[in-house]
Amino acid sequence: MRFIKFLLIGFLFGVALIKSEAMSWFRIQEMFRFQSIHMYGIFGSAVAVGGLTVFLIKKYKVKSFQNEEIILTSKPLNKVGNVLGGLSFGFGWALTGCCVAPLFVLTGFGSLAAAIMLLSAIGGVWFYGSIRERLPH
Repeated sequence: MRFIKFLLIGFLFGVALIKSEAMSWFRIQEMFRFQSIHMYGIFGSAVAVGGLTVFLIKKYKVKSFQNEEIILTSKPLNKVGNVLGGLSFGFGWALTGCCVAPLFVLTGFGSLAAAIMLLSAIGGVWFYGSIRERLPH
């Protein structure tokens, strides 16, 4: 019962992805081919909402649900890691037509292809975790 709020938020996020057509392979391909602004509008809205949320958390010193102070710390920029990570994520996204969140939604809808991609993504995360210590960070 403790995690029901997270399940509800995930469900609502899935509904939002479906209704906004953000999980549509065709919409994602339109974005990568620069044929439509639809997905860029979704991303721009997400960045604006996230930026406003961070601003409000800092300004009003909002506390967590457990009444703990929320501390937002800066992380050093790793140019090589960010570029390589962004490129590998982008290539995978362009090849599959899907990023991580829609994979969960599509798997929930019973898509076998999405389930295979989701398992592959989990395998990639596991592989990265197993070699992380040996990579230059």
